[in-house]
Amino acid sequence: MAFTVCTWNINSVRLREPLVLKLLSEEAPDVLCLQECKSPVDKIPTENFAAMGYNLIARGQKGYNGVAILSRLPMEDTGHRDFCEKGDARHVAGRLANGVTIHNFYIPAGGDEADREKNEKFGHKLDFLTEMRDWYQAEAPKKSVLVGDLNIAPLEDDVWDHKKLAKVVSHTPIEIEHLSAAQSAGNWVDITRQDIPKGKFYSWWSYRAKDWDAADKGRRLDHIWATADISDTAHSSRLLRNARGWERPSDHAPLFASFDL
Repeated sequence: MAFTVCTWNINSVRLREPLVLKLLSEEAPDVLCLQECKSPVDKIPTENFAAMGYNLIARGQKGYNGVAILSRLPMEDTGHRDFCEKGDARHVAGRLANGVTIHNFYIPAGGDEADREKNEKFGHKLDFLTEMRDWYQAEAPKKSVLVGDLNIAPLEDDVWDHKKLAKVVSHTPIEIEHLSAAQSAGNWVDITRQDIPKGKFYSWWSYRAKDWDAADKGRRLDHIWATADISDTAHSSRLLRNARGWERPSDHAPLFASFDL
């Protein structure tokens, strides 16, 4: 069974419903995972998605966070985890008919200062990652795909300037260490870098840049991983960079990976 997964931090699914519909129409991923939906589930505009053959599994929150999976393949809702017992809508999972479980994550951004003593948000981010690690150590995942806005660019080529960003939240050594520990605990393989191992690769460009495309000061904050038992079934990855330039865009671009089990 071949299928394509796309992950996209949409930054308000209600505001950017036309962009989601454009993506579904033009790219037709089998599964689209959205983050930062910023909507209760009952307010997500599902009617037009359903008309295109996509059913919804979601965890919502008014004005903040929120994760959703749109699938045109049969998918069972397998629940969510409440990380750090905060009640945040930051994780949801669903299982396809072929037994593959897809986890959709929105990891906390972590605020502006990389010091948990001075910045509670940064501490929350590190604690979230630690809980991910502990979960996967206790329950080793199998036949699974993990996607989402993980809010960390771990490799030197995942940022526009490694030296300048080494002390900036999203690329600090302690964040990378925590993400790596969670990845190792679940025996996860970074599918994007398996398929595209070399070269600069970004999925996010700040709204603050007047000309984001020309400046190209991006970061790879969005990820697609797979457990080692199915990682060799992944055969292509790509980024829809031009979506960052659509009208009233998200500051993230959609990331794709295709699998054939």
